[in-house]
Amino acid sequence: MTYVINEPCIGTKDSSCVEVCPVDCIHPTPDEPGFAEAEMLYIDPAECIDCDACVEACPVDAITAGDQVPPEWEKYIQINAAYYEQVSS
Repeated sequence: MTYVINEPCIGTKDSSCVEVCPVDCIHPTPDEPGFAEAEMLYIDPAECIDCDACVEACPVDAITAGDQVPPEWEKYIQINAAYYEQVSS
């Protein structure tokens, strides 16, 4: 199960998680086009290796394992996946 970025990231977009990700699966990064316009950061479920580094780095506790996403945030599983579907199209 991959990790998911949830609601607390909205408006925060702290990139501490980006800096520690060993597989570069969190986007957009501060140096990428679209960072300023993005509402939050997103984890690519196809690339995430479940290493847990991002969880520890997130200052707002926005990241959870996909199978531990609280019910009120379950929509963020699809929101993260949809971001990468849109980017790859």
